[in-house]
Amino acid sequence: MTKALTQLEILTALEPVAEQNLNRHLSIAKDWHPHDYVPWDEGRNFAAMGGIDWEPEQSKLTDIAKAAMITNLLTEDNLPSYHREIAENFSQDGAWGTWVGRWTAEENRHGIVIRDYLVVTRGVDPVALENARMIHMTQGAHAPANWGGFLVNVAYVTFQELATRVSHRNTGRVCDDAVADRMLARVATDENLHMIFYRNLCAAALDLVPDQAMPAITKVLTNFQMPGAGMPNWRRNGVLMAKHGIYDLRQHLDEVVLPVLKQWNVFGRDDFGPRGEAARDELAQFLAKLEKDVLKFEEQRDRLLAREREVAERQGVGAAAR
Repeated sequence: MTKALTQLEILTALEPVAEQNLNRHLSIAKDWHPHDYVPWDEGRNFAAMGGIDWEPEQSKLTDIAKAAMITNLLTEDNLPSYHREIAENFSQDGAWGTWVGRWTAEENRHGIVIRDYLVVTRGVDPVALENARMIHMTQGAHAPANWGGFLVNVAYVTFQELATRVSHRNTGRVCDDAVADRMLARVATDENLHMIFYRNLCAAALDLVPDQAMPAITKVLTNFQMPGAGMPNWRRNGVLMAKHGIYDLRQHLDEVVLPVLKQWNVFGRDDFGPRGEAARDELAQFLAKLEKDVLKFEEQRDRLLAREREVAERQGVGAAAR
């Protein structure tokens, strides 16, 4: 059986892997500038500067696109909370500290560019957006009480970064705006590179301490929620995003969870002891239930969308008759 290691021992053993992946990231990550992705010529003053304040008809975004944009932006806004969690559970020394700083700086660009786009294009109410930002950042983002330590956190950010990539990319597609699509594709590329760093570190942790890493992965996946949970209108916006395929249970399972588990060869490994085996069995049972939940969700969504189409068609016929 593999000896259980302390947090410090794990971080020390994995620092060469962190350095290798940091150097890999720096060699392939492309610098970009938020101002290059914003259509500044669409901007104009608000009332405080002699212009006019926001009105709903100024927005070119659908309600679905607005909900997704706001959710994604407020999630990015809570970066100080995420930085704190990562810094406390990784290390601020050596390659670990360099990565935490670099990751934070890259993530900060996401909030900058999305907010500038929304304000310049008047895509959403800037006052309501700012009020929601104040509420969400004041609440902060806090990991559950029993989620401390490197292993749980590196597992969580692996899945979370990939989930965020999917959400940003699909949001760009529903905006019906080439500028927004290009901007969010750029953001999604960053998120994917971040995911690869964390995925590689978690893979190394699985090799180093499989009986400690596997329970951490199971804990994360059986209790997973996106980091924006708790923001204003979280449930409403999440339902809209799931209903219209921006981020739903099927995408969570097929595009996030299963590809990462396959990459780690979780169900093909033979290096687990009793603790790791028990955690893997628990995860297998959870995934089987999740697949059933996905099918149930898809059936309910299809029925709901069909009813909405029928209502819209009847209303269209009635309007034409009048």
